[in-house]
Amino acid sequence: MLDSTRAALISTTQRPEPVSPPEATRPPRIYALDGLRLFAALTVVLYHYTALGGAWPTDVKVLFPWLFPVTSYGWLGVQLFFLISGFVICMSCWDKPLKHFFVSRVVRLYPAYWFGVLATTITVASIPGGASPIPWNDVITNLTMLQEPLGVRHVDGVYWTLFAELRFYLLFAVVAWRGLTYRRVLAFCCVWAVASAFFAKTAEGSPVQLLIMPDSSWYFIAGVAFYLMYRFRPNLMLTGIVLVCFCSSLPFALRTWANTEKYMGHNVQSWPVIVFVAAYFAIMALVATGKLSGITWRWLPYAGALTYPLYLLHENIGREIFSALSPQVPPYVLLCSVIVTMLGAAWLVHRYVERPLGRRLKQGLAQL
Repeated sequence: MLDSTRAALISTTQRPEPVSPPEATRPPRIYALDGLRLFAALTVVLYHYTALGGAWPTDVKVLFPWLFPVTSYGWLGVQLFFLISGFVICMSCWDKPLKHFFVSRVVRLYPAYWFGVLATTITVASIPGGASPIPWNDVITNLTMLQEPLGVRHVDGVYWTLFAELRFYLLFAVVAWRGLTYRRVLAFCCVWAVASAFFAKTAEGSPVQLLIMPDSSWYFIAGVAFYLMYRFRPNLMLTGIVLVCFCSSLPFALRTWANTEKYMGHNVQSWPVIVFVAAYFAIMALVATGKLSGITWRWLPYAGALTYPLYLLHENIGREIFSALSPQVPPYVLLCSVIVTMLGAAWLVHRYVERPLGRRLKQGLAQL
């Protein structure tokens, strides 16, 4: 009797740990993500160039009548960026130590960013009649990428998204520190989603809201869940997380839409916002289920390499060029020329700044 009781106790206390879902067989590189990154960057570029105006002598809605109805929603490319970021960061950190995560993010973000801050500052200061450059002490603060919490103006308006990325990295590092597993990452998604909903109405700019960022968190969480789908196959739990993130992101997206109307000076309808966000979630679902794995075009990695430098350089530098040359050059010719120029500049930054400086940073940080 005692032996049977002891055996029962042993069997209950030595149950095997629950296992993660089986991993799916996937190709090592997702070429479609490179193309999606460039697409997202170009939508933001076109929004700044053909929807915001300010640098053009004539109303952009008059200058670009067939572009404006679409490019006025180009700001949603940032939401696609955040979805992709959640996916890619989780993918790149899997089976890697925390130190690798830290080094890879510094090497990826800062070399091109430093160049972008300095190049934008010099351009704005050199071209008369355009935007006013910010003080040099604020430029120096911008080099940290922490200007937003420190109350310092951005050298370029798009840099606000980089601080959002930094906060995502900080939160994700908590999970990466222990090592990524299916259950830990799933718990991270659930906890962050609950916190985002709970603190959504906390005073704007408060420390808690600054960290949780309930306006942008839904895209990062969905991106992480999409990667779990990609690695372990879709299931009801992951699908539910993605759907909750989609539905919860809409109030914040529509609030941003209301603000963009003020920036553009034109009224645009709200329903395309929902359509674009839904389309971006659907595209990431195709990536997560392997439906786009057959895309292996050789030029896509090069396109992906252009994305970050293009994003950093395009806004203020491009608008300064428009301000200086628009009286002499037809608008469509100037628009296309500036976009091509920005793409060329992005490649040069990638080739001669990101890669060499990134290698040196990596070597130095590897000794820590």
